[in-house]
Amino acid sequence: MFEWIYMPEAWIALGTLVALEIVLGIDNIIFISILVGRLPPEKRELARKLGIGFAMLTRLGLVFSLAWIIGLVDPWFSIFGQEISGRDLVLIIGGLFLLAKSTHEVHASLEAVNDDSSVASKVVSSFAAVIVQIAVLDLVFSLDSVITAVGLVDHVSVMVIAIVISVMVMLVAARPIGEFVDSNPTIKMLALSFLMLIGFTLMAEGFDVHVPKGYIYFAMAFSMAVELLNIRIRRGRATDKVELHKKIEE
Repeated sequence: MFEWIYMPEAWIALGTLVALEIVLGIDNIIFISILVGRLPPEKRELARKLGIGFAMLTRLGLVFSLAWIIGLVDPWFSIFGQEISGRDLVLIIGGLFLLAKSTHEVHASLEAVNDDSSVASKVVSSFAAVIVQIAVLDLVFSLDSVITAVGLVDHVSVMVIAIVISVMVMLVAARPIGEFVDSNPTIKMLALSFLMLIGFTLMAEGFDVHVPKGYIYFAMAFSMAVELLNIRIRRGRATDKVELHKKIEE
């Protein structure tokens, strides 16, 4: 099972897979952070850990069901001459769910901005509803992650180690990312737009339209960098205004 320990190429594959799993887990963290933000503060940490725990269990379950995963690639039926496999169906349904959820969150955020009442400005979801939504999207994100692992590595133990390491990184990163998204409304809106983009990408992949992930993640990273610069500029201007008011008062 661990005969690969003495193979340098296996360690290279492990490092590569860990990096890929972490990158592929970013969209999962964003989605979990946004959903958890709709819970009361005292329940957020538990929901965050449960969501990431579900992500690890789903990935490991899929890894140990390789025969089923391989079977998902075989066509199930055709629509207008387009063959649809089990994997395609999962990606299409997951993409639709992600689009619908992201659109709903954008609409709710805009309503909160336009409504001055304290009740309407903060919509609180039930704990069970949030966990169910996280579990559904975990399946979609995990399928993409595990298919990547199967295509890159031959040893199941390497896949398991890479998944566990990437989930540990997600556990460490999820809370600061969630708090940062909650405290910066523009970042939350940008994150929702990322999720909509990922939803479209999942649907395109489901219809066998390959979209290179590198382009998607580069666009996300570039947009995030620009927004971080904007946040820094806004904070600098706010600090200057405070200092100016102090000088005027003096």
